[in-house]
Order: sequence, then C-alpha cells, then structure tokens
Amino acid sequence: MSSKQQNVGYLPDEKPPISQLILFALQQIIVMFPATVLVALLTGFHVDTTIFASGLATIGFILITRRKIPLFYGSSFSYIAAIVSITGAEAFAGPVSDEKIAAAQFGIVLSGLVSIAAGLVIKQFGHDVIEKVLPPTVTGSIAIVIGLSLSKTAMENPSLLPNGVPAGDPLASNLAWIIAIVTLLATILFSAYLKGTWSQVPILLGLLTGYLTAFVLGSIYDINFVDFNKLSNESGAIFTIPHFTFPKANLAAVAAIMPIAIATIPESTAHLYQLDIYVNNLAKKKKSEKRYNIADKLGLNLIGDGLGDMISGAIGGPAGTNYGENLSTMAITKNFSIPMLVASAIITMIIACFTPLTAAVYSIPSAVIGGISIYLFGVIAAQGITIMMERKVDMFDSKNMAVISTILIIGLGGSFGFAGNGMIPIFGLELPAIATAAIVGIILSLLFLAGKKNEQED
Repeated sequence: MSSKQQNVGYLPDEKPPISQLILFALQQIIVMFPATVLVALLTGFHVDTTIFASGLATIGFILITRRKIPLFYGSSFSYIAAIVSITGAEAFAGPVSDEKIAAAQFGIVLSGLVSIAAGLVIKQFGHDVIEKVLPPTVTGSIAIVIGLSLSKTAMENPSLLPNGVPAGDPLASNLAWIIAIVTLLATILFSAYLKGTWSQVPILLGLLTGYLTAFVLGSIYDINFVDFNKLSNESGAIFTIPHFTFPKANLAAVAAIMPIAIATIPESTAHLYQLDIYVNNLAKKKKSEKRYNIADKLGLNLIGDGLGDMISGAIGGPAGTNYGENLSTMAITKNFSIPMLVASAIITMIIACFTPLTAAVYSIPSAVIGGISIYLFGVIAAQGITIMMERKVDMFDSKNMAVISTILIIGLGGSFGFAGNGMIPIFGLELPAIATAAIVGIILSLLFLAGKKNEQED
C-alpha cells in the first residue's frame, strides 16, 4: 500500500530517491531545452549562455518564492520579435555582436520590473485586484493561445532536415515523419499505460525511443539525423565558461522589449492556477491533509518571474517566464518536487559549461523534438480549458464569450497571419500578437466589469 502511494507522484515538499531524482531532473531539462535553445538561435544570443541563464534564473525564482512554487524558468517565445528588432539577428545565423546583445539585455532587465511591480501590487492590495484584471476568461484563453501558437513550430520541426540533405528530399522527409510519429505515439503510450516510477518519465522515454529510431534509420539510409557537430567547438575544449555579456543602456530596447512583459503576466498567472489545481489534486490522491495554497501566491510568483528576467538579462540570456512545457511534464508525471527542479537547474548550468554534454543534448533530431512538441504544446492549450472549467466560467454568457473569442482570434490570427512572425501591422506599428490579445482581453473584461458595477449602483 505504501509503495503504491509513493509512486502516485511527488508533492512540492517531497524529494524522490536520488536515482529517480536524476532521471526526473533530466526529463525536465529535455523538455525545456529545445524551446530555450531555439529562442537563442532566433534572437542571436549565445546558446551556452542562454542555457546557463535558464538554470540560474530558476534557482533565483525558487529562492525568492521560498521554495513554495515548483516552476522552471525558460526563454519566452513572446519576446522573440521584440529582441530581434534590437539585435537584427537572422534565424540560425549564429550569435550577433556583444554590443547588440548588451543593448537588448538592458530592455530585458527592465522588463523584469513590470512583473515585479504587478506582483507588489497584488501583495499590497490583495488577490482580488488581479482577479478583476485577469479573470479566468483571460488567463485560460491566453494559455490556449500560447499552446496553439506553438503548433506551427511543432509541426514544422520534422520538416527541418539534417545538414547536407537537400531540402524536400523525399526519403529523408518520409523518414523524419516516421521518427516524429514514433516519438509521439511512444510518448502518449508511455504516459497513458506505464505504472509506478516509470509512469513519471514518459517524456524522457518517448524521446529516447525517438532518438534510437532516428539513429537506426539514419544508419540504415546513411542520413545524419543524429548530429553531434551542430555546436561548433573550435578550441576542442571539454569545459568552457559561457559567453557572458552585460547590459548597456538603450532606450530603443526598453521601448521594444519592456511592454512584452504584459503578455507573460497572464501566461504566468495561468500556469500558477494550473499548478494549484494539479498539486492539490495529487495531494488528495495521496490522502495528504496538507493544502497547498499556490494560487494565493500569485504576487510572489510574478516577483519571482521578474527576478528571473533580471538574472537572465544581466548575464546575457533572453527574457523568459515559467515554462508551460515543464508544467505540462509535471502534470503528466505528477511530479512537482522542488528538490527535483533545483537539481534540474544545477544540471542545466553544468550542461552549459561542458561542450560534449551540450552537443549531446543538442544532437536530438528536429523530428524527435517535433513529435514530443505536438503532445506538450497541446497539453499547454488543454490546460487553458482546464482553468476555465475549474473556475466554472459560464460559456453561455455573452460577455465571457466576447472576451474569450477576441483573445483567441487576435492571438492566433496574429501569430499565424501576415509574415508569420507573430506581429500585427496596424496604424503604422507592429504589435506582438499574444501581448495584444492579452491587453485587448483585459480591457474588454474591465469594461464589462465597470458596466456591471454601474448596473448594480443603478
């Protein structure tokens, strides 16, 4: 009986045995690694610094939140267009000059102040303030938009063929899709049917299955799906210190990057509500009498998020937020252990310093990443539905429908439309789709709230 209860999962203040701890930590790293590295490649930041910053910011987040909120900090897709407007980076062209990175860093560090200010307001005036500004119609819808806006990335990954393979090569393309499908099905089956300890590492097992499939098929057909040379290492050194840079004052970077933090507040809020639901559901299953009041720590969570941005930006990493991919993995595996996340952060920083380890993780084929992403990004979107169901949002109310539908269409239409860069051209400006959707949703919600208050006074 006790063994079965032990294998149900791990609550935030529980620590798995060391052997399991390492496995769980590696799984958390693997699910955050592709997106975090991709942000670095798209924005012209250094990959090793970005990885290191993610681990360091996670430890900063956990410490500032007093080890009460099990979330992992990673680079946010919401900031990509704004950062590129400062760095001028071309996708996958390598790091830009230190001067351009330093300018963007200044905007990133100051963007952390937005989240910290929001957190302090909530701590000062109470949770009801954020409930009015960010009701579940907004937070749930934003979670759906974030998950679905990443669907393009998930579906495009299998089509990114290895170096040296001609674009559109039919054999390589077909094999890549086989690898992606095997990875997806394996992850789903492991998640649905494995029991005990193994049920807590379906993402890792799915990835290894896909990796092995890619290696075997690549060997048979002489296609380099598994490539250990994606990261250049001219010196040949095994141990290298990440390429740290420091912020340099730049008002253009502040204007471009700082407002994007508004988009991550609903995202972070949504993640916190999801976390509260899943952790307390696990506590009930484990027959624990302890109540984890995670949703009540929203102010502290936002302060931690802002601190994460400041830590990452201070050493040369992109702006970020707590990661939906890691939250999805914790929800699937029912493992919310804070010690496990600390171990993940420490191992992440070690990987950033050891070139062979970085190359090994980075050698994961795009097709494998795509197969896992289809599942993970879908879970992020589904969790937005969970928020609205849990908070009993009336889907027949015309005001609720107005907020939800507007956020969905602006967020998704803006993400996929126009140049497909997540920017909406309007009034001579280019507005980030997810941030714009969040702001419009918040304004609509507040207008309806003001109208309701006037009706009650009349």
